[in-house]
Amino acid sequence: MKDITELDVFKLAHSLVLRVYKVTESFPKEEMYGLTSQLRRASISIPANLAEGANRAGKKEFKRFISFAKGSSGEIQYLVKLSKDLNYLKDEDYNDLKNGYIRVAKMLTKLKNAI
Repeated sequence: MKDITELDVFKLAHSLVLRVYKVTESFPKEEMYGLTSQLRRASISIPANLAEGANRAGKKEFKRFISFAKGSSGEIQYLVKLSKDLNYLKDEDYNDLKNGYIRVAKMLTKLKNAI
């Protein structure tokens, strides 16, 4: 397998992490160890699981880590909705993050099916 960082899904997931960090900078300070931390952690989990899984022995393990990454995209889905409902996200940021995690989730499914 080629370098995981060269895969489009990894690049997109990394881009999502950067966007999450940017938008959560404006979250209330009291959320630093709550919602901000949880959303950042969940977003980081996607490319981190891809990287870890790609360096494991065998396709079966890689698929398992892709499943973990997909689970994190579901977690982001809820956390982004909650952030929007708490008025921490502007409509533009909400839509951007929503489109990002949906796209990543679809790409993860395709990657898992291709292995």
